Amino acid sequence: MNVATRPAAALLLFLLTSASAAAADWPQWQGPNRDSMTAETGLLKAWPEAGPERTWLFENCGSGYSGCAIVGDKLYTMGGRDDKCQLVALDANTGKELWSTDMGPMLKNDWGDGPRATPTVEKGLIYTMSGKGMLVCVRAADGRQVWRTSLLDDLAGTEPNWGYCESVLVDGDRLLCTPGGKQGAIVALDKATGKVRWRASELDDTPHYSSIVRAEPNGQPQYVQLLEKRLVGISPDDGRVLWQSDFPGRVAVVPTPIVHGNKVFATAGYGAGCTLVEISPANEATEMYDERARKRMKNHHGGVIRVDEYLYGHSDGSGWLCMAFATGEQKWREREILGKGAIAYADGMFYCLSEDDGELVLIDASPEGWQEHGRFTLDPQTEIRSDRGKIWTHPVIAGGKLYLRDQDLVYCYDVKAK
Repeated sequence: MNVATRPAAALLLFLLTSASAAAADWPQWQGPNRDSMTAETGLLKAWPEAGPERTWLFENCGSGYSGCAIVGDKLYTMGGRDDKCQLVALDANTGKELWSTDMGPMLKNDWGDGPRATPTVEKGLIYTMSGKGMLVCVRAADGRQVWRTSLLDDLAGTEPNWGYCESVLVDGDRLLCTPGGKQGAIVALDKATGKVRWRASELDDTPHYSSIVRAEPNGQPQYVQLLEKRLVGISPDDGRVLWQSDFPGRVAVVPTPIVHGNKVFATAGYGAGCTLVEISPANEATEMYDERARKRMKNHHGGVIRVDEYLYGHSDGSGWLCMAFATGEQKWREREILGKGAIAYADGMFYCLSEDDGELVLIDASPEGWQEHGRFTLDPQTEIRSDRGKIWTHPVIAGGKLYLRDQDLVYCYDVKAK
């Protein structure tokens, strides 16, 4: 290499390294794009009989179902400890606790105490919400508070039956969340100060448990949220409702909507089923599925993933299944092979977690059928889980590691190909 080419080569190396590092992060709920997928590659395509190697186990995360956010070599999550909701930072390589900060009173609930949301990490700051609706912004370096606000006291919200579960969305200079209530169910805050920028005053819905996604159907930026009885798209500028479509939600509406092009998919359990709506350039929402397709996917809270032109996830009463995104046609179904649970995607593979017994299975992300390449069961398992609670925290894959959680226990497994 001659001297003239060295700066260009160094720049290329820097860009490649930076892109690789960014791809390895899982900075918020359901990963970089809120779709339970990562672009990370170089991972194991099959596991040994006992499962991948566990590299560490953290045993003091407290109660709760909060997920993990991974940025660089840090892991951020929340737990109920000492009767408080705490935001906790760990070394993602060793599991050592780095710092914690109190967020306020801990949610008490029959299905399990503690927080439910996943922190959102952006540009050195963490934004997250407790089960009691305390929303905070702190510095990622040390947990020092920047601002806080209460969805109940400051934003006149309405606490859901099982506490606030939403993982807040940060988009540009805005933070989006769903306090619910008569003043506007969805609110945009200034992410720097926590002050209200606008409220979606046309929406007075009681909040459920889904998290907002950013989308651009037909090139129009908007925020999409699944409420109990309607799926909505709202303007980023002022919170105006751009379109809405009826949704037959009941009891608890949880999964995050999936947006692909100008189509939006949503699903929920308790018999609600699913919907696919097409958004026109004039913001008219048209239902695309027939009645049979609308009953096919009834996902409770383990999530659904779209890979290419297919959807994958667990459907109540039907088991794990694959269906065509555009038509709702079923491609395959497995009822007995693994219990109900959560799903995540990385490097052509699905990581499927059973909520009942903590079994984790690696399968091909393929419409050709359930093709398994290893399974193991979490061990040890927590002793503090509520009698009514299960293993509900979703898998996370980042930096060649698989992160799982069962209440006070956070597990890290090495899944990088050797």
